[in-house]
Amino acid sequence: MFTAHSPESLVYLSGFGNEFSSEAVPGTLPLGQNSPQKHTHGLYTEQFSGTAFTVPRAEARRTWLYRIKPSAAHPRFEKLVRQIIGQETGPITPNRLRWDAFDLPTEPTDFLDGLICLASTAAADQAEGVRAYVYCANTSMDRAFFNADGEWLIVPQTGRLQIITELGVLQIEPQEIAVLPRGLKFSVQLLDASARGYVCENHGCALRLPDLGPIGSNGLANPRDFLTPVAHFENRNEPVQLVQKFLGELWATALDHSPFDVVAWHGNNVPYKYDLRRFNTLGSVSFDHPDPSIFTVLTSPGTVHGQANVDFVIFPPRWMVAENTFRPPWFHRNLMNEFMGLIDGAYDAKADGFAPGGVSLHNCMSAHGPDNATAEKAMAAELKPHKIDHTMAFMFETGNVLRPSRYALECRQLQTDYDACWSGMATTFDPGTQA
Repeated sequence: MFTAHSPESLVYLSGFGNEFSSEAVPGTLPLGQNSPQKHTHGLYTEQFSGTAFTVPRAEARRTWLYRIKPSAAHPRFEKLVRQIIGQETGPITPNRLRWDAFDLPTEPTDFLDGLICLASTAAADQAEGVRAYVYCANTSMDRAFFNADGEWLIVPQTGRLQIITELGVLQIEPQEIAVLPRGLKFSVQLLDASARGYVCENHGCALRLPDLGPIGSNGLANPRDFLTPVAHFENRNEPVQLVQKFLGELWATALDHSPFDVVAWHGNNVPYKYDLRRFNTLGSVSFDHPDPSIFTVLTSPGTVHGQANVDFVIFPPRWMVAENTFRPPWFHRNLMNEFMGLIDGAYDAKADGFAPGGVSLHNCMSAHGPDNATAEKAMAAELKPHKIDHTMAFMFETGNVLRPSRYALECRQLQTDYDACWSGMATTFDPGTQA
């Protein structure tokens, strides 16, 4: 359906409070005003708002679009028979859960049909919270899609994706991410035979860089490494199905033109990508661990001050040098709820059972940490500097409890023996040992 695209053209996003602009035809952006009575090239003006009009200026997200046909030019939406897998919430469980990697499809399956909802914080009509998905696909989308329920953070695990959006084209590969604003129309094209990965649907405040506090002005994800596409449009009058997700359900309408017909745009409600390999990891050079918040790439602030609606946290390659310190993540219980995935390699807190493409879920006050084999090895290790390499794990960490879907609790990928990785832990306490 969509024309072949050359490799993406990108500009530095540079920050999230600034204004950006791009035009595919010189002179398309109007000067001095946003909505001229009659556009020079006969385009329609449309505002794409991601926040309420009266939020503080620093919080406002909106983009002006100059397009061949307005988005309003469509017939009514009808509910699709085929819906996203896993929309039904399962029974309450406080247990630690882990899943094997989900199978790549054998029948033709595009990105949208390959979505599986594994967990959510509440119903799809919530004003904040998140839903966590995996996707498995083997064919490109021949339709367009937008999500009225929330912003999407896409994390590929295997297979490259080309994401055609209203504002231009993004290409991402494993160890890169893309963020797509709520309501943005897009289509996912596969650049390899198949693709698998993860999606975080954010219903709350838009993702942004975390404050650095005493870290200072440098470190973690640097603003200059975030990229947004340049304008690219299709001027074609052919039938196209447009699907939207609204309150968790999929609805579709038929357009008589390409929805990717934006010739120019300016604003800050934009899609963007980031290469996780550019994350500037910080850590201890004396003893003990900093809190895992030191690995935050992006955050969506919550209603409780200092507690995120969702943090996107990664565990990349890094040096471990702390002296007299148990180096894997310590055993812990905490207020946050952790949906974790593995993009590549091995995770330093698990000896086995957690493979690339897999998922674990540890909810509020669930006790977890390194498995028995990892703990024994770490306690006996000679403490010298070493590098954790060939790895990339991540977490969607939220202040709201993530309830697994019924599908997630019944699928064959669910590991029924996950708790066993902590069984048989030796009692090493000796009251006679001198410090």
